[in-house]
Amino acid sequence: MRFDLKGHATVPDAVLGLVLAVVFSAGAATVPGIGPLSYAAIAVGCLALAVRRRAPTLVLLVTTTCMLAYTAGADPAQAAAFPVMIAVYTAVRHGRRHAAVISAIAGLVFLAGSLTASLAAGAAQPAQALVERTILLMGWFLAAGVSGTVSRHRQAYLEQAEQRAAEAERTREATALRRAGEERLRIARELHDSLTHSISVIKVQAGVAVHLARKRGEDVPEALLAIQEASADAMRELRATLEVLRDADDPAGSGLDRVDDLVARVGAAGLPTTVTVTGPARALPAHVERAAYRIIQEALTNASRHAGPATATVTLAYGTRELTVQIDDDGLASPSDPPTPGNGLTGMRERVTALGGSLHAHARPHGGFTVRADLPTEDLS
Repeated sequence: MRFDLKGHATVPDAVLGLVLAVVFSAGAATVPGIGPLSYAAIAVGCLALAVRRRAPTLVLLVTTTCMLAYTAGADPAQAAAFPVMIAVYTAVRHGRRHAAVISAIAGLVFLAGSLTASLAAGAAQPAQALVERTILLMGWFLAAGVSGTVSRHRQAYLEQAEQRAAEAERTREATALRRAGEERLRIARELHDSLTHSISVIKVQAGVAVHLARKRGEDVPEALLAIQEASADAMRELRATLEVLRDADDPAGSGLDRVDDLVARVGAAGLPTTVTVTGPARALPAHVERAAYRIIQEALTNASRHAGPATATVTLAYGTRELTVQIDDDGLASPSDPPTPGNGLTGMRERVTALGGSLHAHARPHGGFTVRADLPTEDLS
């Protein structure tokens, strides 16, 4: 598992505080007169940095107080200001309004503490040395405050850049969805103006031919009845397709419950077909059933067109996590003369790939053609 340092900021801060506590304790051991209270002040003041991101103002106050108590018992020069400068940086970094005031006070307090410690120790320092020491100490605190301000502004800039990028991405997605909707409407208009008219003419002409044959007392050819039924079914499916193109919703479409009707129409058109079901049949997700039905429909349509005098078998195998659809025919295809892949096979492969399944289509060793699709029945995550 990948360790997220941002989600565990207390760990590096605690390590930092522990290291500072050890360093200052080691330094204090070389100073005569250091008592247990000074060591306790060092430990509390440094280890408080472990929670500096959660309570920056409180940590600044605690660290300042403790390190001041430490300087009161020794002359640690400017080094004791280091933990406080870290706390000042953190407070300014987190945008506390009073952090600047606190940092200024902290600088003055440390300056006073350092001077007090020097006087108590009886150090006779020249005035110039004290001035240089004071300026250096104030410069350090000023640098800590400036660094915190710069870091805060940089973080704000990065957050704004991320927000702008996210907004741009949302805008691109909205534009893509709008264009996709416009394209769906255009396709729907084209289908309505072309296919709907042509299929309606086929349906009407077939109906008229059936009516005239029955009126004359003649037997209606099975092929003519199949054309009439197929045209009516095509009109129904075309309307469902137009609805989904206009509404962008999943269509009711065709499911496996209509395979028997499909097989009956194909049989009437000259391709006797049987259906075999293995495994416990159950309700499947709508998109899986639609894909399975379309694959069967396209495979049987291809067999009707190209297999010649043949028979076909449709096998539906229900597994625990997938549905296997296999269509076999004993037509004219052979390994030495396989049929040329067309749009139908490409469409089947696209449907299967979209569901995360696999498609195998090839000529059978002893003649005929096989289409096998393995469709996952669980939603992809």
